[in-house]
Amino acid sequence: MFPTADFGRPGILCIDTHAHVFERDLPLADGRRYTPDYDALPSDYLALLDAHGLSRGVLVQPSFLGTDNRYLVQVLDAHPQRLRGVAVVDPLICEAQLRDLERSGVTGMRLNLFGLTDPPLSRQPWRALLERIHALDWHVEVHTPAERLPAVLPALLETGCRIVIDHFGRPGAAGDMAPLLRHAATGRVWVKLSAPYRNWADDGAGHVAARKAARALLDAFGAERLMWGSDWPHTEHRDRTCYGASLAWLAEWLDDPVLLERVLADTPSAFFKFQQRGDLP
Repeated sequence: MFPTADFGRPGILCIDTHAHVFERDLPLADGRRYTPDYDALPSDYLALLDAHGLSRGVLVQPSFLGTDNRYLVQVLDAHPQRLRGVAVVDPLICEAQLRDLERSGVTGMRLNLFGLTDPPLSRQPWRALLERIHALDWHVEVHTPAERLPAVLPALLETGCRIVIDHFGRPGAAGDMAPLLRHAATGRVWVKLSAPYRNWADDGAGHVAARKAARALLDAFGAERLMWGSDWPHTEHRDRTCYGASLAWLAEWLDDPVLLERVLADTPSAFFKFQQRGDLP
């Protein structure tokens, strides 16, 4: 168990804001970059939360399932107190479908742009979708290489949407944080401290780079706009990490109990609307 997970306060929520669940025999999206040969079951994920002293989790629709969110919804409906979701949606999705996703605990939509061209976010039907996302008070979660952020973020910010950036902003081995850091002053961008192995080597230099990046993000965004995610089951990197290691890294990056409490509990609890649904312990 992570030693500071409950921070000595009964009932405090500690939240993993980035994980995936799936079964290998689910219908897979055409053009996917990855095909799993194993299951990442909800029961296994919840057991990991319990084992590490975490109260809640946020499930992100895997890219290889595309816009078929049925499994995600099924899992969210089975665990309404513990889980929230981030869906992948078609820009032509209807209002009723968005409302159904919201009732199941979805609080945002994901744009995973790896391997894809940037969508025309300033034009229809994307513009209309983003306006509806904003009206629902959802966020837009962006997963793209850092150098592409300047082409994507302005159109999202114009709609007033809150934006979450995955995995340190994916600065890559070069560690260029500038494309992300320059958007800190907007006050509408949050960042997930997650999956350092998607950016840096698993060695001493990589650990130093990850900590340096985390401190730069803390200085620019503040703990109130940073969150932690395990990235379980660490797709394509299962041989490099485990759940406990991904949580221990956070304590290396932010070695201050007050900051850890904000990043693990206060910020994600409000952002993902756990408190608003009246389901605190």
